[in-house]
Amino acid sequence: MAKLQTALGALCAMLVVPGIALAGTGHPTIPGAELSVLWAIPFVCMLLSIAIMPLTLPHLWEEHFGKIAVFWGLAFLVPCFAVYGIHVALYEFLHIILLDYIPFLVLLFALFTVAGGVRLTGSLVGTPLVNTALLAVGTCLASWMGTTGAAMLLIRPLLRANAHRKFRAHSVVFFIFLVANIGGSLTPLGDPPLFLGFLKGVDFFWTTTNLLLKTCLMSVCLLVIFFLLDSVLFRKEGCPQPPVTEGAPIERLGLDGKINLLFLLGIVVAVLLSGLYPLGELINVYGVPVEGQNLLRDIVLLCMAGLSLKFTSRRCRELNSFSWGPIEEVAKLFLGIFISMIPAIAILRAGADGALAPLIKLVSHDGQPVNAMYFWLTGILSSFLDNAPTYLVFFNTAGGDAQHLMHDMPATLAAISAGAVFMGANSYIGNAPNFMVRSIAESEGVRMPSFFGYMVWSVGILVPLFAVVTWLFFM
Repeated sequence: MAKLQTALGALCAMLVVPGIALAGTGHPTIPGAELSVLWAIPFVCMLLSIAIMPLTLPHLWEEHFGKIAVFWGLAFLVPCFAVYGIHVALYEFLHIILLDYIPFLVLLFALFTVAGGVRLTGSLVGTPLVNTALLAVGTCLASWMGTTGAAMLLIRPLLRANAHRKFRAHSVVFFIFLVANIGGSLTPLGDPPLFLGFLKGVDFFWTTTNLLLKTCLMSVCLLVIFFLLDSVLFRKEGCPQPPVTEGAPIERLGLDGKINLLFLLGIVVAVLLSGLYPLGELINVYGVPVEGQNLLRDIVLLCMAGLSLKFTSRRCRELNSFSWGPIEEVAKLFLGIFISMIPAIAILRAGADGALAPLIKLVSHDGQPVNAMYFWLTGILSSFLDNAPTYLVFFNTAGGDAQHLMHDMPATLAAISAGAVFMGANSYIGNAPNFMVRSIAESEGVRMPSFFGYMVWSVGILVPLFAVVTWLFFM
């Protein structure tokens, strides 16, 4: 009876609202092939609000950024309801919340909580050599514990080591470049797009062998640039040393809250197993299938966070300058981002049938893939949209057969993979940990670049390196 009611409801929706496509479950979805780019205006306005309002209306933004994010989310949902009906609007809302936003937030919350309980003790001084070493370690860790995990683990030690420095923002910017993005390109554990590729049949170590040279080139160049820049700024500051308090106990270099490393491992294993062992649909919420392995994974992640809170001393977190402010800010802003980007993702998924068809068609010429365009288009769209579905769109555009892509079109698959991971560093919202790192840095008193200010760094430093990568590997 329930299935009959669902089918009748879907049929009525089709009759009342022409042009609506049906989801596989019988529920209507927003028709990406029919949408104009005007539907992406709320998403663009959401980005502009993040970029402009903290500079022009700082007090208003600080007090009401959550309400502003909700407003731009509603700026899509309300017209969607008016044009396509309640069934489409409710389905799209529940789909993005249950399958994307909640898992995203749960993972980020768990990593933020667990990594926030690990404190690097000792007198680590932020000299150019120490800072470069921290970035290098984080870059290596990112592919094995995820960019988010590595970023949450090491951002606070980097900030504490440089607390006495005048110039600190550049260290965080390069940290986002390397640890939060480029370092995660060597395994499916590193970044969500590669994990999606793994689930589609790409071998676990395929990216390790096929992106190794590209990742090493980007990483080494960025580390050298950072070391030179930090050395110049360090000397400009007069080679400062942290103040010494007489009578203060001297801490040895080590880790406080080491039990959190076990919880961190639990998070990585839970995420990996959720992709390897599907349990099938557990519950269905208005046509949105919630699969058992994903629900179990999120429960495990929350348990890891709870265990971290229980077994980590309050003093350890206080000395780590831990607060809930950054995760609260990310939760509110990304609610607006996820909802307002629904039509943009739908248009992108429509491929050659959607409003972005002229862009999609650039990736092939006379039936042959144009690898440079795969790299740049995947990357540019990943800089502002969720890089996981962007990767999937171009993966399918290239044929969608993992075995064929790995063995017959390896340069094309490498271009898609590198574009999705590398260019997530182009903006604060290009990859999950970027905005979180910025928020943590600002909570520690670091004056970070604005949204556009950050992109001046990324365009000035990353884009020339991306051009070199294109010339060497994708031409």
